[in-house]
Amino acid sequence: MLDAHQLNVFLTAARTLNFTAAARQLHMTQPSVSQHIQALEQHFDLQLFIRAGRHLRLTDAGEALLPMAQEMVSISQSIDNKMQSLKGDVYGRLTVGCSTTVGKYVLPLLLASFMQQYPKVEASCYVTPRKIAVQMLTDGEVNVALASKQELNNNLEFCRFITDKVCLIVPLNHPWADRESVEPKELLQANFIWREEGSGTRYVAEEKMREHGIVFEQMRTVLTLGNSEAIALAVQEGIGVAFVSQMIITRIVEGKVKPVKVRGMEIEQEIFIGRDANRMGTTAQTAFWKFVTDPKNPVLNRLMESSKEVGDFSFAHSQMNGHTIEKTK
Repeated sequence: MLDAHQLNVFLTAARTLNFTAAARQLHMTQPSVSQHIQALEQHFDLQLFIRAGRHLRLTDAGEALLPMAQEMVSISQSIDNKMQSLKGDVYGRLTVGCSTTVGKYVLPLLLASFMQQYPKVEASCYVTPRKIAVQMLTDGEVNVALASKQELNNNLEFCRFITDKVCLIVPLNHPWADRESVEPKELLQANFIWREEGSGTRYVAEEKMREHGIVFEQMRTVLTLGNSEAIALAVQEGIGVAFVSQMIITRIVEGKVKPVKVRGMEIEQEIFIGRDANRMGTTAQTAFWKFVTDPKNPVLNRLMESSKEVGDFSFAHSQMNGHTIEKTK
């Protein structure tokens, strides 16, 4: 294989037509220059210089090699310069897998801020159910993913990210709309709209109802939808009642539906952010993990402050001294 250093020696010798002068310019010994030229001639099985005492001139083969050697040495120097410029810089590709709600309302703000800080990063965000996002993380298809407690994976590293409040909402003309709260057993009387089985919101709601002796099969389900925004809009249209993330209420149907408390049922779901530490290969991936788990992250703190005003969701940053890494190993 051709050696860019040998070609640079050849170029210097071709420019000076003197091995001693070439050695002086290259800070090498004259025998070393001669050895490099001989190695090239052996590689091509062609003579590159005609030697007449101390005088040199290029052969036809040497003349033919000259422009190609200049191009290769130039490319080699460009590569060196580029790689040197990347030292200490953050660059590379970042892929994030996230759930529909947090993916739409939290991660875009984080990614926008991160990429303003690190403009050489190329990012992709896959908005998908969390169970699928965790599988993509396991398979190496994404670098970072969000998960609920029940989706934590033994082979991955997770950090508490946010705590999302889940609320019961009813249409404005519903009999419960004039009440501050209902009893858990009264839920059996309502027409419910649910997310699909396996959804984080549905999981935590079912779990909390079981604590009050209510199983899902007892519920009167009128509609199942795979999208939280669609559920909120269906409640607004009077089709039924539903449990949804407070984020959805605040951003989609605030003032158009009525949140109603269920006595003794404070429903929250913890959201974790995870990575496969063995696959965090690029500086972009490492920097994003540090960025998103930083207790002083200004984006998360700004969102946390706004969430306090609307009772939206809380970030683990405000609940702990730094982040607790959750490893299920």
